[in-house]
Amino acid sequence: MTRFKNLNGINVQLTEAEETQRDADEANALAEQQANAHKAPRRNEYGEIGDQLDEIFKDIDAWKVRIQTIKDKYPKE
Repeated sequence: MTRFKNLNGINVQLTEAEETQRDADEANALAEQQANAHKAPRRNEYGEIGDQLDEIFKDIDAWKVRIQTIKDKYPKE
């Protein structure tokens, strides 16, 4: 697929080197996205740090079970 860049308002076809670099950049971005996909859902379910600290103070074992359940639900790839 031919790709273009905008150079001073004119669409110019990418050179072979630019195509290669763009492909590498896209592959790296996808790999990074996949490697970090588990983080956002975990963060949402963990809750606020203050709430977690309160939970730890009240019952650390229950907190550990809850956190492990979340980690199992969203494993690292």
